[in-house]
Amino acid sequence: MRLATINVSGSPRVGVVIAEVIRLLPADEGDLVTLIGRGAAEIARLLDAAPAEEIPLAGAHFMAPIQRFNRDILCTGWNYWDHFEESRGKREGQDVEKPMAPTFFTKGPNTVIGPYDDIGLDPYISSKWDYEAEVAVVIGRRCRSVSQAEALENVFGYTLVNDVSQRDLQRRHGGQWLKGKSIDKTMPLGPVIVTADELDVPEIQLELTLNGAVMQSAKLKQMAFPIAELVSELSFGMTLEVGDVIITGTPSGIGNAREPAVFLKPGDEIVVSGTGLGRLRNTVVAADLHGTTDIPSMSEAK
Repeated sequence: MRLATINVSGSPRVGVVIAEVIRLLPADEGDLVTLIGRGAAEIARLLDAAPAEEIPLAGAHFMAPIQRFNRDILCTGWNYWDHFEESRGKREGQDVEKPMAPTFFTKGPNTVIGPYDDIGLDPYISSKWDYEAEVAVVIGRRCRSVSQAEALENVFGYTLVNDVSQRDLQRRHGGQWLKGKSIDKTMPLGPVIVTADELDVPEIQLELTLNGAVMQSAKLKQMAFPIAELVSELSFGMTLEVGDVIITGTPSGIGNAREPAVFLKPGDEIVVSGTGLGRLRNTVVAADLHGTTDIPSMSEAK
């Protein structure tokens, strides 16, 4: 099953992508988080029972599939060893030893934009805008302290993310990643949430191109800590809620680790794709994201 949130006449509607059409679910059945909590079988029943209401896939206005967040987006760092190694000596004095367990942080939900929306870039906020292709996990059941053996039973599906990051903000705030990952309206999510029965998850090929050039490419089976381990570790003593989004880390090829470094600029087109998950396609545009702040620009703060 491939689920999406579509803008229909100015309102978000949940639909199931079937071939070249999107079959809309009744508006009064709730948003996608509500439907995820009811389970895939119930969604299928609603689809069969509802009056046929379809829109063409071509030209549909896709929104981020999750529109209502219970908490910050849960994030995984350094989950491909080649990515961890490529940045050695490039963390501006903030290098650490290779982690023995998953590294977690969060980013604000106001970062989320649709799968084809523009990404705003403001050089006042950061002079080092970077890309990160990732696969996201969407939790389908409220759970706590689950074992690795049962972890995937609590996953509803998978989607794509571009975890756009501001590297100088990461360094400015002591190496803590929250601030350098939480600028509003900078993280594309989508286009669909795909249930695991349609995917061979370890074999998903995750790829990012920048202006047509391949910058990142890896299979999910290359993860340092597999998805079942991530869910088990995150839920250790901590409740995960229906609709929680966990992004699972990026492979090597980030701009900051390249020689010379490659940072985003207005006019860049970024495409993130994953086998069976579709693609994100976003253009970087100049934007005023800092407003009336009295915090100095990053160029002045150096």
